[in-house]
Amino acid sequence: MTSAQSGAPSPESEDARDPLRPAREKVIASIVLAAGASSRMGTPKALLDYRGETFLNRLIRVLGAVTDPVIVVLGYHAAEIRAGLRGAAPSNARFVINPNPERGQLSSLQTGVAALPPDTQGFAFIPMDCPAVREETVARLARAYLARDPEMLLVIPRRGENRGHPVFAARAIAEEILALQPGAQARDVIHRHIPHTEYVDVDDRGILTDVDDPAAYRHLLESLP
Repeated sequence: MTSAQSGAPSPESEDARDPLRPAREKVIASIVLAAGASSRMGTPKALLDYRGETFLNRLIRVLGAVTDPVIVVLGYHAAEIRAGLRGAAPSNARFVINPNPERGQLSSLQTGVAALPPDTQGFAFIPMDCPAVREETVARLARAYLARDPEMLLVIPRRGENRGHPVFAARAIAEEILALQPGAQARDVIHRHIPHTEYVDVDDRGILTDVDDPAAYRHLLESLP
């Protein structure tokens, strides 16, 4: 008896009802970079409110819908951020500490990459500055990553001429990031692989959000729907 005859949903119908399901069947992790001092903001950005959630709560939830685990890299204010999360952290969230956050964002990304599970086939990463990316955008990026040509190592959202976050990357990119020397930037790896990058055009201003100071935070709250 087929699934249609028995009344059980077919795999195709399940995927149609749940567009995130294909992403859950692959081993894709994600990394949230939350180790910065937030010195220009004057308070930890991870705990700022956006639509009833903290920045960090929201990113864990949105990324956690299509990736597992969500690795959160903490550094400055680590204890305050852990204590300030609203509710218990989801089971797929893992927290790691960057022992040298003063070295900048690359050191946090390297800390997160080093914590990827051995069976991780791909990963996404996003800084805490970008809390407003839409759930459907992240889901779309995950599907594009899974459906990409094997030669494509990166899947990056784009709005107009501007590229944003989160970036989805193949495992090979992780090794290149770990090999970067202090003073380098992750964009050095990204630029190296422009011919092996798939851009996904989205109408989502959230991929470009950069909340660094109180003025940018006010703009976020006033400008995004």
